[in-house]
Amino acid sequence: MTGERVWLFDLDNTLHDATPHIFPHINRSMREYIERHLGVDAVEATRIRQHYWNRYGATLLGLVRHHATDPNHFLAQTHRFDALERMVVAHPALRHALRRLPGRKIIFSNAPGAYTRAVLDILRIRQLFDSAWSIDRLNHQPKPMPQAFRRLLRAERLDPRHCILVEDSAANLKTAKRLGMTTVLVSSLPRLPAYVDLRLQSVVDLPHIIHKL
Repeated sequence: MTGERVWLFDLDNTLHDATPHIFPHINRSMREYIERHLGVDAVEATRIRQHYWNRYGATLLGLVRHHATDPNHFLAQTHRFDALERMVVAHPALRHALRRLPGRKIIFSNAPGAYTRAVLDILRIRQLFDSAWSIDRLNHQPKPMPQAFRRLLRAERLDPRHCILVEDSAANLKTAKRLGMTTVLVSSLPRLPAYVDLRLQSVVDLPHIIHKL
């Protein structure tokens, strides 16, 4: 195991802003997929999507468990973009900020691999990461499931006490903290759960607060 600091970064709404364009597109695609494959109307499809998201941390997991959905087909169909480059919203200082962080950097995302690689290429930061762990590489076990964390830690031979997880999801940080990681929440929430070590408005602020970690 390595003793150096290792940064684990979520992707959507952490390294870029997925709220304006990408998340609405994915949510619509998921709703339409559920409509087609479960034979329900839009209202029921939306309810199912949100219910599984709240229960499992990913709509995919609920569909696989309860409807025998093919996970790879679902991911491919719901992450298709005709103009992804125009939909990615990123801070202009992102690349510079990441380059200033000492230690290894790894992507840890619930998104599929093809989409993850495409976004990293658009952001021009793919080469800054030692590896990328997407939900298909995690055997379709999403965060915040402990199995997803342990799979990454074992494969990368990491001690969780040397890891810093940077995330927009407090639920994912809760699992990370239980495993011994340092936790950084990218959010404007005024109140912090006890398992969050530090909150940032933007990931580009990381180099300025390393001393607090």
